[in-house]
Amino acid sequence: MNWKTNLQVLDLDATQRLEVTCKACGHVHYLTHEQIIAQAPERDFLYLDELERETVCKARRCRGAVRIAMVRKGETSGFVGGMA
Repeated sequence: MNWKTNLQVLDLDATQRLEVTCKACGHVHYLTHEQIIAQAPERDFLYLDELERETVCKARRCRGAVRIAMVRKGETSGFVGGMA
């Protein structure tokens, strides 16, 4: 089990964005909670792993499988450390 199987779309904040990356062509686009439920209100109850399986690439003629990642607000540091 991972975070995608534990979180539902309704658990996301209104301002939370999901980064959607195509596994085939590398195209990246972003989804918000509002965009997801605008397609169909019942999508609010999907777990994020189910959403990932249902979502396809929006690039022209690609329609490939995608990977979903959460975009964290204001967090840009990847490594914190130093030499003694």
